[in-house]
Amino acid sequence: MTMSIVTPTAALRPRAYVRVKGPDAEDFLQRMLSNDVSTADVFDALLLTAKGRLIAPLRVWRRDADDFLIASEPELGDALRMTLTRARFAANCEIEREEHTSTLVWRGDFGSAEELIDEEVKVNVDADALERARIEAGIPAWGKELDDSILPAEAGLDETHISFTKGCYPGQEPIARLHYRGHVNRRLRVLDVERAEPGAEIVHDGKVVGRVTSAVPGRALGYVRTAVADDAELAIDGQPARLH
Repeated sequence: MTMSIVTPTAALRPRAYVRVKGPDAEDFLQRMLSNDVSTADVFDALLLTAKGRLIAPLRVWRRDADDFLIASEPELGDALRMTLTRARFAANCEIEREEHTSTLVWRGDFGSAEELIDEEVKVNVDADALERARIEAGIPAWGKELDDSILPAEAGLDETHISFTKGCYPGQEPIARLHYRGHVNRRLRVLDVERAEPGAEIVHDGKVVGRVTSAVPGRALGYVRTAVADDAELAIDGQPARLH
């Protein structure tokens, strides 16, 4: 019997990297990040202001007991390092930029991808295909779906980047208050639409209920009011659209 070898699908993931290393590294990051640093070797988290606004979305790798590598968007590396450095006070840890290469790898169809650091993987997905995969998966991008005006829960980051059982961190109080006592008025949604442009209005029954943030032929991402039903008939620039 001949066995087929499946070639993984891979794409480069531009990143900025910051190292946090030292005896107090874990305790310091546990006090600064939105997710539980002690429970996993690889996890997503947020760095937030005291009012619960985004400074940077993060992915964190524990490389050793006192050595963490943090990746964020390329344009956020300096803000990430400076924010952590200003908050360090007497914590015994170093906070420095590093240079690495990130590659996203899918073992089957586009879906959840594994992010590998400094691995030699043949890249076979271009930027356009990567953007389509991101939009179809509903993954928010900085500068498109994410900035300091977005509440994490609006982008669905409360489900993947936040622990509601860990100790205090900047922004925890407004994040927890919204989670337990309130609700967001809009959420990031994937839409089926023949074509759209970022910034276009999403309309339902003659009323604007959202805006497109990213788009490729056939799909779009946008923030849509939560009151809109999943089966609602929508329009974008006069074209029919539906929530995916």
